[in-house]
Amino acid sequence: MIQNLWEQSKASELQSGLDELVYRSNIIGADRRVCNWGGGNTSMKTVVKDFRGRDVEVMWVKGSGSDLATMKSSNFTGLRMEDIRPLFERDEMSDEEMVAYLSHCMIDAKHPRASIETLLHAFLPFKHVDHTHPDAIISLCCANNGKELAYEVFGNRFVWVPYVRPGFKLSKMIAEGVLANPEAELVLMEKHGLVTWGNTSEECYVKTIAIINEAAAYIEARINEENMFGGVKYEVLPAGVRKSIASQVMPTIRGAVSDAKKMILTFDDGADVLQFVGGKDSAGLSQVGAACPDHLVHTKMVPLFIDWTPNEEDVEGLKTKLKEGIAEYKEQYKRYFERNANEGDVMFEAAPRVILIPGVGMINSGKSLAMSKVSGALYHRAIAVMKGSTALGRFVSLSENESYHVEYWPLELYKLTLAPAEAEFSRKVAFITGGAGGIGSETARRLAAEGAHVVLADRNLEGAQKVAAEINETYGENRAIAVKMDVTKEEEVAAALSESALAYGGIDIIVNNAGLATSSPFDETTLQEWNLNINVLGTGYFLVAREAFKQMKAQGIGGNMVFVGSKNSVYAGKNATAYSAAKALEAHLARCIAAEGGQFGIRANTILPDAILQGSAIWNSSWRNERAAAYGIEPDQLEEYYRKRTTLLVNIYPKDIAEGIAFFASSKSEKTTGCMLTIDGGVPAAFTR
Repeated sequence: MIQNLWEQSKASELQSGLDELVYRSNIIGADRRVCNWGGGNTSMKTVVKDFRGRDVEVMWVKGSGSDLATMKSSNFTGLRMEDIRPLFERDEMSDEEMVAYLSHCMIDAKHPRASIETLLHAFLPFKHVDHTHPDAIISLCCANNGKELAYEVFGNRFVWVPYVRPGFKLSKMIAEGVLANPEAELVLMEKHGLVTWGNTSEECYVKTIAIINEAAAYIEARINEENMFGGVKYEVLPAGVRKSIASQVMPTIRGAVSDAKKMILTFDDGADVLQFVGGKDSAGLSQVGAACPDHLVHTKMVPLFIDWTPNEEDVEGLKTKLKEGIAEYKEQYKRYFERNANEGDVMFEAAPRVILIPGVGMINSGKSLAMSKVSGALYHRAIAVMKGSTALGRFVSLSENESYHVEYWPLELYKLTLAPAEAEFSRKVAFITGGAGGIGSETARRLAAEGAHVVLADRNLEGAQKVAAEINETYGENRAIAVKMDVTKEEEVAAALSESALAYGGIDIIVNNAGLATSSPFDETTLQEWNLNINVLGTGYFLVAREAFKQMKAQGIGGNMVFVGSKNSVYAGKNATAYSAAKALEAHLARCIAAEGGQFGIRANTILPDAILQGSAIWNSSWRNERAAAYGIEPDQLEEYYRKRTTLLVNIYPKDIAEGIAFFASSKSEKTTGCMLTIDGGVPAAFTR
């Protein structure tokens, strides 16, 4: 049942009017069983002073492209009711004409474009109106016998409106139905949702929740969990096995669904998902169609349901079925587009947004982690609706043509134009070793600032978590994660790359940056010191690059590796034999990867910095004293010493290296591989030749 979230103590502190509408909208959107992400709309009619100081009746309505759960007062549009009311006398009005007309009714041109369902609110003679997409109501509205059952739930208190795409016609049908029924308390929109109203904001909200709970109680009494979705066909695999399988197949899926543009994936094994994917009837039920028009843009009309018997020993078989299934889905989607397209329509990506795997769960895709999660959240709602509808009768959905004209509806496409332009590293995943350090953390910030999703790998997990938290606070939830990893331990490297695949679907950029440094005369260099440098800077870089290479090959969409070498990769540093030799190994390892990776679209390049003293764990260790001793100066003189030995007379900072890494990782260097770029201020001894 839906909880009433209205808190009078909070509401009483609000100014009456728009602030109350914002509060009501936010608590409606807080429970996704009440309203889908980005869907639904709320309104309020009131009187305000216009720019000339006159009293004007204004309706505030949700603006296009916003979400009820998070919207603020700036996301609402104010429209003059005296300009809107005459529209009720019209017989018809096109979407384009309606949008143009409403733009002239706005009290402020800076307000967002009004919702396509604005007239639904305006034509109803009530001060406060809610339009929502509750699971329980849509279950009723998507049941083949929904209208008949509605009489059992609501008696004569409802108005039933057959499915019509939102716009002028639907708005007028709703108003006419309500005006013709003096007992009406709600409107049930076939295959769509609910409309309720009230004289106050609280009354409207309370009515919305009460109506939903009436339907929910009716449905709950008729649900038989044992026979849900036809009963159990596939058993659920253990949690650890599910995650292991998902991490192994997600790079394959990511490559298959990333056509013109790459996609970010999420894995979901919620209890409701596992129940659905294991049902005897679920494969067929999933192909009936979307549970609500609002879902279509993010989930497409149907998901891809994989015909696979859960078996942890058959991961390769699952990969094959996934590749074949995605390829067939794309072909079917193209045919669907061709059957229904209007002149000028441009096809979206044809790959599925929702993939269902028996025994394992659901994998979703989107242009970002946030949008991938939206796809998943909406399919949770679809499962809830199918559960309710099949408990009442038979689940029905929009026809193919109706679905197409929602998915490719110009007014729905307009919402997509409200999204900010994609940045250089949008849709890409960067895995950075030494992520807690100066160069690693600065690189993570630099790439995240241009859209990347970032994995910070470090032995210092607490430090990496701190950087990840900072990035998430700045750029959005889950844009960065931290993983504990020692580059010298093969099992930890494999586990970290697996965790990255589970978090985002795969990898696009590897920044091999973890480091250390030691200094001693050659004849005093111990085997322990030698092995330490080779293990971290040689073997460690090899292990990370090898595991990433495997994942990039599995994706089949290319990849990019940037190694953070050193001036010493090409210059024999005094009293630094082990370090210099390991750094030379790094640079040549990158060239070898470049030579072998080209056929797979995998690039590998190396940055050669010098003396990054700021934010560096290396330079805050004994290395600082050892290098100062090698040059016969005091440790606090090092920074000036390094500056003066450059031809540009500059010091090098982490942000300088991050900029070089960003260049190699970007499309600006898409035809460059096997290259070394010096960022050292100009040290003639280290000029490459």
